[in-house]
Order: sequence, then structure tokens, then C-alpha cells
Amino acid sequence: MRKSSKIIITCAPTGSIHTPSMSPYLPVTPDEIAQSAIEAAEAGAAILHLHARNPADGSPSPAAEHFAAFLPQIRQATDAVINISTGGSATMSLDARLEGAMAFRPELCSLNMGPLIFDFSGAASRVGTWQHDWERPYVEGARDRIMYNDNGYIERIMREVGQGFGTRFEFECYDIGHLYTLAHFVDRRLVEPPFLIQGVFGILGGIGADPRNLAHMVTIADRLFGDDYVFSAFAAGRHQMNFCTQSALLGGNVRVGLEDSLFIGRGQLARSNADQVFKIRVMLEELGLAVATPDEARAMLSLKGADATAF
Repeated sequence: MRKSSKIIITCAPTGSIHTPSMSPYLPVTPDEIAQSAIEAAEAGAAILHLHARNPADGSPSPAAEHFAAFLPQIRQATDAVINISTGGSATMSLDARLEGAMAFRPELCSLNMGPLIFDFSGAASRVGTWQHDWERPYVEGARDRIMYNDNGYIERIMREVGQGFGTRFEFECYDIGHLYTLAHFVDRRLVEPPFLIQGVFGILGGIGADPRNLAHMVTIADRLFGDDYVFSAFAAGRHQMNFCTQSALLGGNVRVGLEDSLFIGRGQLARSNADQVFKIRVMLEELGLAVATPDEARAMLSLKGADATAF
């Protein structure tokens, strides 16, 4: 693992898992997403991991027009690194999931390193009243869906987005096997170091939120990639802050945001993404760790720079 004296904070403001009925603070309109992302950057997030929503009903959307409704606002207000998801949601085709990345050619894109069961259906039991007709079947139906990325999909994304636009990736690894899949593509020279490996823990269908799993993932990544990778980690839900802290103590980086957890403490909804960024920043600084600026993150990850994007 490449270790640095600075910790990169990534913030994922909205995602495609949580729905408007789960929290009044989840940003879903373009103005809400833009404002929430800008506030997170001002609080210390160097990278913004972005999904789009349909402003009519808050449903996840891969449409370039929906990304276009907030990306320029964020770009004008902050120098944070923009990371556009290619994961979207399990209900979207690959062509749809690539729409934002193909249109805007960002510095970073997320890339799921394999298929997995991505079951968040249990969240339905915690919702009393649904605001929109799409929400309940979408959430309860998660038990019957697979988040699909086979090796052909992965190669296409690497070639068309990575090699085509000079975009680098946040390699999302939901299990140890995903590290070996990444190593396969590294051996084929389809991607070049440094590799930003994002360990994802606590999703039903992926690796569990056990600190021993985090240590094991770092151990295997060290063996496979040596000093050619930059590590980051997060855990869904109540494990969010604990895992961020553990990642930092292992020499890695951190990710927070309402995509990953709607809460700031036990039973307490986070009122903004900036609240979570501020909390983890204070925790890191209390441990004597410094937070990376966007330009420092760019240098650590060898990014092409904001001027080379298409927005």
C-alpha cells in the first residue's frame, strides 16, 4: 500500500440505495445534490462520489441530463475531485450506467470489480410511510436482484472510460475475490498504478463488517499490488465511522456520506453530508492525522486534472 502523511476523505452524497422516505435530509433534486456536495467539500472531502436522481420522484437515474443539472454547480463552487458512478443501480443496463461517465469524462469513476448480491431489502421494515410508489418495490425487490458486472463489462469500462478518456477508477471491492479480479486486469495491463482500492463492507451479499476482514483485505491487497495501490474503506450503516477510523489507522483513506449511512450517531439521522465529513475529519485530526486537499489527492492518485474533463 502506498502510504501518505495525508488522508483522503471521499464523500458519497446520495447513492442509489436509500430513498426519500428514509430520511428528509437525503439530497435528491439537482440543487440539493449540488449544495450537499459543495458543503461536504467545504467540510474537508477531497473526492465527491456522485450518483444522479430523477428530480420528479427522487428515484436513481443514470441519465446524463440529470448529472448535467448539478455537475457545473459543483465544479464552479469547489475544486474537489468529481467521481461519477458506473455502478448506478442493479435495475440499470450497462449502457445506461455508463451514460454519465461517457458524457462528462471525469477524473475518477467507480468500478465494481465483480457481480454480487446487493440486498438492502431489510431497510423497508424501518419505513413507516412511503412518499413515492416506486420506493417500496424497489427496496423490497433488492433481495431478488444481483448487482451485475462480469469480466466483459469490467473490460469494456476500463477500455472505453479509462483508456478512452484518461479517467482513473475507484475500484470497489466487496469481497476478497474482487481483489484477484483486479489483479487479473492489472496483469493484462488494462489499468495502470496507482490503483485506488475501495474496500466495501457490511452489504448483505458481500464481505461482512468485521475488523478482521478489513485487515485481511489489506493483507491480500499488499501481496497482490505491493506499493502500487492506495487503500480506502467504508462500511454500510452503523459501522461507518468505526471502519473509517480503522482504515486510517491501517494507513488507508476513508469514505463517508448518506449513500453509505443515513446516520451520524446511534438513532440520530445526519442532517447533511457535511456533518459526516466534519465528524470523521475531527476524529482523524484527533488521531494526529492530516486531511488531504483535492490537489493533494490528485497527486496521490495521479489524476488527469479537472481541466481535462468535459464539464
